[in-house]
Amino acid sequence: MDPFFVKGIQLFLSLSILIILHEFGHFIPARLFGIRVEKFFLFFDVKFALFKKKIGDTVYGIGWLPLGGYVKISGMIDESMDKEQMAEEPKEWEFRSKPAWQRLIVMIGGVTVNIILGFLIYICIIAYYGKDVSGPAELPNGLAVADSFKEYGFQDGDQILEVNGKEFDNSIQINRHLMLRNVENVTVEHPNGTEETIAIPEDIGSTMFQSGVVAPFSPVIKPVIDSVVAGTPADKVGIVKGDVLTAVDGKLITTWNEFQNIKVDNPDKTDFTINYLRNGSENQDTVTLDENHNFGVYPKADYSYKHVDYSFRESISAGVSYGYWILHDYVAQFKYVFTKKGATQVGGFGAIAGLFPDSWNWLSFWETTALISIILAFMNILPIPALDGGHVMFLLYEMITGRKPSDKFLEYAQMIGFFLLIALVLFANGNDVYRWLFK
Repeated sequence: MDPFFVKGIQLFLSLSILIILHEFGHFIPARLFGIRVEKFFLFFDVKFALFKKKIGDTVYGIGWLPLGGYVKISGMIDESMDKEQMAEEPKEWEFRSKPAWQRLIVMIGGVTVNIILGFLIYICIIAYYGKDVSGPAELPNGLAVADSFKEYGFQDGDQILEVNGKEFDNSIQINRHLMLRNVENVTVEHPNGTEETIAIPEDIGSTMFQSGVVAPFSPVIKPVIDSVVAGTPADKVGIVKGDVLTAVDGKLITTWNEFQNIKVDNPDKTDFTINYLRNGSENQDTVTLDENHNFGVYPKADYSYKHVDYSFRESISAGVSYGYWILHDYVAQFKYVFTKKGATQVGGFGAIAGLFPDSWNWLSFWETTALISIILAFMNILPIPALDGGHVMFLLYEMITGRKPSDKFLEYAQMIGFFLLIALVLFANGNDVYRWLFK
């Protein structure tokens, strides 16, 4: 099946699961507190619904506009903007007739379900699949270091031993820690066997983001060709599996990372003179890169992963910890959205679909679903009218001051929030379209 449709099916299934469970997070406490729920919809039923059926006081259905879902709770100013109902005297089964603490629980129910679901999925993933890590033992050649990080004292071939004085068992994760977490120092073992603790600048995350060097560390890989893509520039000049790259434009290379850096440092150059060894003999060819600046080869990965299994009891704490750091890292990177560069990287449904793999893989599907669940929880709790966080903000104001905002004020706030969300959706998906057309 075409990867486009595979990604689309995964996105549809994932969002359907998350939307339904999120809305149940509102529905269940509302019903427990005796609040009538008039509608429960997956997707929006603007003008008409694809399916609907009334059971008890609630109409359950599926809308045609896949931009989310909703529950219509009696006596509440929401996206339905039901002014006629709000003009009548409050009924005992309506949202507005209940104590503020009950209304607050109803409003945070969806976000709570998303957080719990994300953590639960991670717990199950770790319990069933375990976890793969790469420490010094799995990285025999150490890590390649970007030139900008060599200024701090790092060297090609370094092994990460500790971060902030604590043992660091997964060297592959060092880039994420540097960009999104509070890393004060990193202890490394240099290729000559000496250890050094290197101080990290406080603004290292912003420096990485603005410079575009978001992955300054990568496993050192020898320049041995593992595969050649048919029809690519390398294939056309006769490069084959097993060839060992030795020089590019006369510059000697000993790692795949150096080969990649030469291409990165010459973004406008298309013709490269390649030297390589085959069966002990030196060969040379001129290769013209394709329109995507690709050579068409993949190296032989000479690093590995250590698999760690967890008992179910161990997976609970490991899954909760993993979920916490996923949430922490997402919140930490959110600040970059408010920069000029960050705004251009905001994505919509296309970007979300891109999180899923090209072929169906249950592990990747559930990992991505857990991530999206946590993202939805954070986005929904933002204090923006029309989001759950907007309702929570006004409820907290009421509980603290003892004064409830007027219905007219809430109506205007809901409208403003709705238009802000529409603008954000259009902007995010517009970015997707732009990237698809011009990048």
